[in-house]
Amino acid sequence: MKVVLSIKPEFANKIFDGTKKFEFRKAIFKNDKIKTVIVYASSPVQKVIGEFEIEKIINHDLDTLWDMTQHFSGISEDYFYQYFAEKEIGYAIKIKKTKKYKAPKCLRADFNLLPPQSFAYFQS
Repeated sequence: MKVVLSIKPEFANKIFDGTKKFEFRKAIFKNDKIKTVIVYASSPVQKVIGEFEIEKIINHDLDTLWDMTQHFSGISEDYFYQYFAEKEIGYAIKIKKTKKYKAPKCLRADFNLLPPQSFAYFQS
């Protein structure tokens, strides 16, 4: 089982060029057996561009989470705190190994899924 995450194209690209090693989430999937994330680059790309293995999921108060992840966050501190506005804790998925597809895939045709608001499970 894998999970599909909708990620803005600018951040999705940073994951695959190695400058973003953490993907931040306000809420996380409950299935702790998930080891792979399928990356759906949201609008305007609207394609599945690759996947990555999960090293671990970090869950902390925002100040601690930022301190632990800032050097490979791929985002600014302002963006981080705006994203987590009104939240006391956050999640960071630590990216272990990436695999960018040679050709982007269609979420509907290739995975039989619609773009998830936060995430969707995918049985491969």
